[in-house]
Amino acid sequence: MFVMELVYTAPIEDVEEVLDAHIAWLDGHYASGVFLASGRKVPREGGVILARGVSRAEVEQIAASDPFAVAGVCAYRITEFIATKTSSDLAAVRETLPS
Repeated sequence: MFVMELVYTAPIEDVEEVLDAHIAWLDGHYASGVFLASGRKVPREGGVILARGVSRAEVEQIAASDPFAVAGVCAYRITEFIATKTSSDLAAVRETLPS
């Protein structure tokens, strides 16, 4: 599983100009089952996306295709982790440690 952390690198007005395209991009990755959750940081300095079911190389390609990244209004920090413990609501995405 991956935590995709976005940090805005441009004024919020520039981010807003690309927001509709970013939301459409999010919707596509939710539809494919890769994205589990996403939202804005508080304060609004970026966002966070939880992703799964892809390799690190694939998640890096996904991040690079974000309209925010293409427009140069954000930078990504991607952290991989193994979700070995979850709430019962997230049991379907629970992972096991490799042998």
